[in-house]
Amino acid sequence: MNKIFIKLIQFYQKSSKNQPKHCKYNPTCSNYSLEAYLKFNFFKATFLSLWRIIRCNPFSKGGYNPVPPNDIEKFYNLIINI
Repeated sequence: MNKIFIKLIQFYQKSSKNQPKHCKYNPTCSNYSLEAYLKFNFFKATFLSLWRIIRCNPFSKGGYNPVPPNDIEKFYNLIINI
């Protein structure tokens, strides 16, 4: 299921290349969703993507908002910091 959504997001990104960028978050919402689907299972990635889109509104400040690390990245960071 993730592969289908990854392809849909990539299609969206290619088709909207010529439009001006108005995203107040870094990474953009589509890049955030793409990374979420690459890192997590379908349900968690969908939840993270929807939550990000809900927060992307005129009343939010925006700014840097990366995808949270998955368990492997958390473990790697724990080992590195010892």
